[in-house]
Amino acid sequence: MTPRISGTTKILGVMGYPVTYSLSPVMHNRALEHLGLDYVYVPLPVPMEQFSVAIRGLFACESIMGFNLTIPHKQEILPYLVDMTPLARTVGAVNTVKRSEKGWVGTNTDVDGFIYPLQSSKLQLQKAVILGSGGAAKAVIVGCQKLGIQNITAVGRSLDKLEILGQQFNIHICPWAQLDQALENIDLLVNCTPVGMDNQSPLTPGQIAQLPPTTIVYDLLYTPRPTPLLHMAETRGLTTIDGLQMLLYQGALAFTYWLGVEAPIAVMAEALAIPHKS
Repeated sequence: MTPRISGTTKILGVMGYPVTYSLSPVMHNRALEHLGLDYVYVPLPVPMEQFSVAIRGLFACESIMGFNLTIPHKQEILPYLVDMTPLARTVGAVNTVKRSEKGWVGTNTDVDGFIYPLQSSKLQLQKAVILGSGGAAKAVIVGCQKLGIQNITAVGRSLDKLEILGQQFNIHICPWAQLDQALENIDLLVNCTPVGMDNQSPLTPGQIAQLPPTTIVYDLLYTPRPTPLLHMAETRGLTTIDGLQMLLYQGALAFTYWLGVEAPIAVMAEALAIPHKS
């Protein structure tokens, strides 16, 4: 449904590049309409080279009250914030900001969003492999630590970024060329890279085949659905989780952070066409 727009309408949004795949506008606009709030949530496509200009320009527009950040801006935003929550400081990445009198303040709702669909898992998760080294990977690492997972390995193509992750979170690191070794005896595999939106998979069929039968394969992406990674994992009979559940819960937390009201999470789940138990 198209939200009603007036001269008093406030603006929320999602900033990234690209953002054409995002279902956040669908989810948030349904929630705003359900509560009768005079807000609209819009996509904010901003290339990296225009990021600084965009952040300052958005604050200059007084109707813009806050926004989410997605690839590639979750760490890029940090120097532009006047404050952030302790959790965001721990992660070192921000996915949600709101307006204050002095400037943008930030938080990270990705951590609890990531944890949300894993809380019902009856498996004792002990060993996790995280694919990627960006802001999403940082949130997932903190989420894994909150779940009590002791053995965490980050796998990436940039050794410099991996070394920073290893030092920041006291985890194992592994260059992509040695991924096969990292996959041995794991309980949880999480894809935090953008590989999948291009109909590719970060893992080969052979690597999927070597995963233990109890491995949970979690892809933060949700477009296409299923992603190539999850399609292969499902074919193998593995438990899979896509990014829609994470999108739902991190979005509900962001909604409350911006507006100070409880998010209508069942309405948001319905907008995403996913089941939700209250």
